[in-house]
Amino acid sequence: MHRISDEQRRVRIGRRHLLAPSVRAESPVAVADAVVALHATDAATVFLSSCARLRVPEAAAVEQQLYEDVSLVRLLSMRNTLFVVSEEMAPWVEASNARAVAAKERRTLLKHLMEDGNGLDGQWLAATEKSVLAALAARGSATGSELSAAVPALRTKITVFPGKKQETVQGVASRVIRVLAAEGRIRRDRPRGSWTSSQFRWTASEPRPEREISRAQAELALRWLHSYGPATEEDLKWWTGWGVGQVRKALATAGAEEVELDSGATAWVAPQDQGTDPAPEPWAALLPALDPSAMGWADRGFHLAPEHRAALFDRSGNIGPTVWWNGRIVGGWAVRADGEPVWRLLTDVGRDATTAIEAEASRLADWVGDARITPRFRTPLERELTA
Repeated sequence: MHRISDEQRRVRIGRRHLLAPSVRAESPVAVADAVVALHATDAATVFLSSCARLRVPEAAAVEQQLYEDVSLVRLLSMRNTLFVVSEEMAPWVEASNARAVAAKERRTLLKHLMEDGNGLDGQWLAATEKSVLAALAARGSATGSELSAAVPALRTKITVFPGKKQETVQGVASRVIRVLAAEGRIRRDRPRGSWTSSQFRWTASEPRPEREISRAQAELALRWLHSYGPATEEDLKWWTGWGVGQVRKALATAGAEEVELDSGATAWVAPQDQGTDPAPEPWAALLPALDPSAMGWADRGFHLAPEHRAALFDRSGNIGPTVWWNGRIVGGWAVRADGEPVWRLLTDVGRDATTAIEAEASRLADWVGDARITPRFRTPLERELTA
């Protein structure tokens, strides 16, 4: 069995994730395709992850492709998490993950409506959704609060988990909007405020034609392997949220090939991808919380020393902003209230690496400008740096 070393895996990150200066991308769409999907739970992450990989980092370029060209789209998909993918990739992600997530969201909402005991049912929900779509058609776009003002049914409150310890009263607006968005009938438009804001406007959209699930899962697995392979079944299972059977079927259909890791574990690569990538020039990167390169594998031991985890992860397992040097996570960073990026190295990487990291921090500060960045999921080191 062919063996791919941990060092070669780190080389692949630099080249295939477009982090080395010589391979950086010309457009945000190219970035999204290179890493398959950009985490979008935190709105700022999409911009920070994209611009870290662009030859010319510019928030306006990301906004153009998200809101004007709509060549980048947000989908509630893998692990019930919000991602941004290219329009070309979107049908595969929808069929392999997002469609099932949307169906579950609808079932959950209907369950809550019926448990509330006030006669709310599928017919009520269908009428409410029709009114929301009509309001968006009339307005073009609207915030959640504007939709609630225009559609009285969205102001309805229900009791969730009645009779249980977690019983609470909630409005239905966010849940109805979430279902419509998950099904592709509405999409996020420009936010209120800057690119760091998560308070989006909404606009109507058309669902895409459906694709066959098993074919879509094989296609997603193939593209993921090209960017993240070699990787184990457990890595793909974690990243997608699929069951073991689905993972194995997708790998087999994709024609994945077995390789051995330095740990002795069996892993998989895309077909005919067992060769070694030429090493790029030394590279440094400041990547945001939940960046794909930090979230691509269940086992990150080949690029992250275990003693650094406590400083870089929150209690739920979300990774914060990270400093990289040649494919390894070597520290963390943050942006202070005055806009200054600050970082701390957790590994001694030498003078040349420190100089390269300083240059990346300066590059970040230049394009971020007056924007202020606070990760949604804050980690011990990020909090300490901004204290």
